[in-house]
Amino acid sequence: MAHHTENSIKVNVPAEKIWQILADFSSVEKFATTIDSSPIVGDIQSGLGTKRKCTFNDGSSLVEEITEYRDGQGFKMELSEFSLPLKEMQAQMGVKKIDANSSEIYMSADFIVKAGPLGWLLGHLVMRPVMKGVFKKLMSGLAYHCVTGNLVGEKLPPNDELANIVIG
Repeated sequence: MAHHTENSIKVNVPAEKIWQILADFSSVEKFATTIDSSPIVGDIQSGLGTKRKCTFNDGSSLVEEITEYRDGQGFKMELSEFSLPLKEMQAQMGVKKIDANSSEIYMSADFIVKAGPLGWLLGHLVMRPVMKGVFKKLMSGLAYHCVTGNLVGEKLPPNDELANIVIG
């Protein structure tokens, strides 16, 4: 049985600036606290069909392939080659313009956990809320990187540095 989780944040960053970073599919390590590297694998460098290999700080990795692409808005990805206890996972990331100086960043995931009913329970009680928190960190890091140009590293900047960037 599939699980769905999603999260969004509003930021004081123009949607075009957010998209500029998101469209560089190999740059997620610049704003994700858990990702060490994310080079493009394969011949397609951008847009539909682009693949990246995300290597995490703990040495584990996965491959993300863009399966839907809406220029200036967002993309959907199919995840593979992961060590997570999952049968399958798809994720989506994008940005919506609010006005000239602010936007909403959103992420969602649909996934199926291995191990039958026990896996479903794990997905529902543990993985969904954990992913929602990871999404918020990733999106906050993205907004921070867009405004400052600074790499996020393994820890988000203090809340006082994010206060003028992330709304609410």
